[in-house]
Amino acid sequence: MARVSESQVLEALKAVRDPDRGDDVVTLGMIDGLAVKDGNVGFMLEVDPRRGPALEPLRKACEDAVNALPGVVSVSAVMTAHSASTTAAAPPPPQQPRQPSGQRPAVGGGRLEMPEVGAIIAVASGKGGVGKSTTAVNIALGLSALGLRVGILDADIYGPSIPRMLGITGKPHSDGDKLDPMRNYGLVCMSIGFLVEEDTPMIWRGPMVMSALEQMLRDVRWGALDVLVLDMPPGTGDAQLTISQRIAVTGAIIVSTPQDVALIDARKGLNMFRRVEIPVLGLVENMSYFICPSCGERSEIFGHGGARQTAAELGMDFLGEVPLHMAIRETSDAGAPIVATQPDSPQAQAYLAVAAMVAEKIDAQHAGGARKPPRIVVM
Repeated sequence: MARVSESQVLEALKAVRDPDRGDDVVTLGMIDGLAVKDGNVGFMLEVDPRRGPALEPLRKACEDAVNALPGVVSVSAVMTAHSASTTAAAPPPPQQPRQPSGQRPAVGGGRLEMPEVGAIIAVASGKGGVGKSTTAVNIALGLSALGLRVGILDADIYGPSIPRMLGITGKPHSDGDKLDPMRNYGLVCMSIGFLVEEDTPMIWRGPMVMSALEQMLRDVRWGALDVLVLDMPPGTGDAQLTISQRIAVTGAIIVSTPQDVALIDARKGLNMFRRVEIPVLGLVENMSYFICPSCGERSEIFGHGGARQTAAELGMDFLGEVPLHMAIRETSDAGAPIVATQPDSPQAQAYLAVAAMVAEKIDAQHAGGARKPPRIVVM
């Protein structure tokens, strides 16, 4: 089957007209970041931030127009308001009074207020492959087991794994304004993985990723939550900076394996959060040791104790050890996380112990007052 080209996509988008401006979205310069690869199409729809909330039907019309083209496998259209072209001709608006808590801010401006969320916890790692998402899901379930109302946001746009780990399929319901979160095991959750097919590569540039994250925070009916857990992508890039600057993160948890290579990257993650003035709640050593199911012998495949030692050296708390065990892998792959389905197992108890420490730290943060907005420090 012939694959669609960029020119074909732009031609299809010329059939979509902005209802207020009287011309098509291509001629008006509203399409940016167009990327086409193997039939997967992604682009940004740049809009005036003052019109953003009302233009969801226009974004959907763009998506539908491209999706109708032969050879298109998937379409991801993200509405953003980072472009100056849509507002440059107009004089700057007068300074407005601060929005009351709970009023939805415009895309791309100001801080995102989430007044119904008590605490926001980022679960991060300096590198991939250390079990960060598995840890995030099971910590979220551990917090829920303590009686807290918990949500989880899959902030890893390029490699979303929360839908599979929580055993959720299908697409979230939308009323044209906001999305209803998906639910399972007592958690509410949202992921880009609910909006695209599982094998669809996300071929987005940085601004598209940042806009998608903001929309999943702002345009989802999260409801009243005690804790929102953010499953962060690995590294220290656009997603981390977007979240640290746009929302008030209560604290971060860093996940690492014991070996030196992983711990080097864990240090980078710690230093990034310190630069943006987000408290680091502590370090989790994942895949800490392996117990042979046949003979019971303990093997420290990746070494042992490196995370505890690193935490001590860097002046942060050590939250605990999680073993390398087949049951953790099997339950995660099956969409039946071990804390939810085997809560009495030693592996689940390790996660529950970490969750209990995190809950204590959240209480301590609240007792100490709200965190100041982050300030980027250039070293």
